[in-house]
Amino acid sequence: MEKQLSLRNQIYLILSGLVLITFMSCLVIVWHNYKIERLLYSIIEEDLVAYQIAANLETAMVNQKGFVTYYFLDGDPGWLKQLGEHRQIFRERLKDAELLSQSREEKEILAAINQQYWQYVTLKDQVIDFYKSGEREQGLQLHKTVRNMFSTILEECERYKTINTLKMKQASLSSYIEARRLRIIAGVLVLSISSLSLLLVMILARRILDPLRRMMLDSNWATSDSPPRDEVKTLDQNIKGLLHDVGQKSSKLEESRQHLKQSEKMALVGKLAAGMAHSIRNPLTSVKMRLFSLNRTVEFTENQREDFQVITEEIQHIDTLVQNFLEFSRPPKLKFQRVSPSVVVDLALQLLEHRLKSYNVEVTVDRHQQLPEIDGDPEQLKEVIANLIINACEAMNGGGTIRIEEEDRLSDDRGRVLMLKLQDNGPGIQSTILEKIFQPFFTTKDEGTGLGLSIASRIIEEHNGYLECSSEVGKGTLFTINFVINGDGFEKDTNC
Repeated sequence: MEKQLSLRNQIYLILSGLVLITFMSCLVIVWHNYKIERLLYSIIEEDLVAYQIAANLETAMVNQKGFVTYYFLDGDPGWLKQLGEHRQIFRERLKDAELLSQSREEKEILAAINQQYWQYVTLKDQVIDFYKSGEREQGLQLHKTVRNMFSTILEECERYKTINTLKMKQASLSSYIEARRLRIIAGVLVLSISSLSLLLVMILARRILDPLRRMMLDSNWATSDSPPRDEVKTLDQNIKGLLHDVGQKSSKLEESRQHLKQSEKMALVGKLAAGMAHSIRNPLTSVKMRLFSLNRTVEFTENQREDFQVITEEIQHIDTLVQNFLEFSRPPKLKFQRVSPSVVVDLALQLLEHRLKSYNVEVTVDRHQQLPEIDGDPEQLKEVIANLIINACEAMNGGGTIRIEEEDRLSDDRGRVLMLKLQDNGPGIQSTILEKIFQPFFTTKDEGTGLGLSIASRIIEEHNGYLECSSEVGKGTLFTINFVINGDGFEKDTNC
């Protein structure tokens, strides 16, 4: 009989026998499981929803903590806006809980929470009014009372959640009893089919596993020190290992291709930079020598002297730009010293004073106090700010305003950050272009190199910071320079 059946038919026959044996037992288990499901559906579903609402109610209350304190610290009205949003969420959670409450105890607790919360909100609004009107001492005293009320409401929320937790435990106990009965039934069924399954397993091992083992020993595993104990598992592991190796090789190949592409680009940039340095710096050197000679031999009037100084500074500016282009393909050599970003802003504006007049652009600086000193390279930072200002002037093309705002603030994810915001009222940048402005060699100018913003971003990153840009067509562009203060190389400001 065995010789008349093919291997595939023998496997199908054995598997059909196993399925038939287990099918009858599964019917009994499914029937009993259906009983448990109906019990859980009628009890646990409602209790689970109630418990989730109770947990969300407590979370919504906890989320209201701290916003008034933050507003007291920095006066940012955004904290009060977020507080209002979390209050609305709490009211919605409270309303959901009232709709699902069934017992008298739950309704009493929710009524107490509702009454205490309105009193809490009223007093907290008074605290905010005190802070807004400058009466901080009265606000602080009332704030202590509000904190106590907050703790009381939070305890009531926890009490409400505890009630729903107990209901969940009771439902769990009922399901445990039914599950225990199911285990007994399943145990009896397992014992009854074990003998039949053992017979089928012996047939499966003799007709399939043994030939498979002999095949593996005679072929792939013949050279192994010791034969595998689990051929199927070993085969599965080796196939997975092969797929993993293929994936790794593919990733490494793609990575190598990207590195090669970047290396080719850097090589091209290096050749281009060397050619430009040779072509530009030679005439620049001659111009600088002639200017030096003129400065020593010619008597200038006051206006001429001022123009001569501007020409000299612009020549130096061009020389610095060439140097930045050369250094694009290698890390910038920064000369760190203690300097305030506010001082760098003043130096950049002083350098660009005449150029701003030629562009008919007015620059205003919003500075409450000078920013604390950081470890930075003043020349490199000045070039970054000057580059951003010149880009804004060229974008406005015909005059406009640039507002520079200095800010020392606390960020939720980065800690203390010194910020320089440069806002113009130009035409703005399209969203499709905004995503690419920091990419090397990307430019919308006819004579641009596309390296200015890329170099600027890298310089700011070397100063433990990051450069951001946001823009809207027709409403101007905002560049934000962020210096993250993490305790290394930064002076602590006692005024904050």
